Amino acid sequence: MPEAKQRSERLIGVLIVGLLALNYPLLSLFSRERLLFGVPLLYLYLFAVWSLFIVCVALTLTRPSSPAAPTDRSPSQPSE
Repeated sequence: MPEAKQRSERLIGVLIVGLLALNYPLLSLFSRERLLFGVPLLYLYLFAVWSLFIVCVALTLTRPSSPAAPTDRSPSQPSE
């Protein structure tokens, strides 16, 4: 699979997971009046998901391209 197509598919996957993580059903789990280290749980969840999203996008975009497959080039033999 070409590198650009594989990278764009990964980015789309990261986007879908990010959108699902920031959607209503999961957000409602963290919208409690609880504090963790003095910070509301919802805020910690939002910043954690946001930070993880940025890291995943950065890793996807900065991943070095895979080395090209070695070609089976034998030295050309002189013709007789």
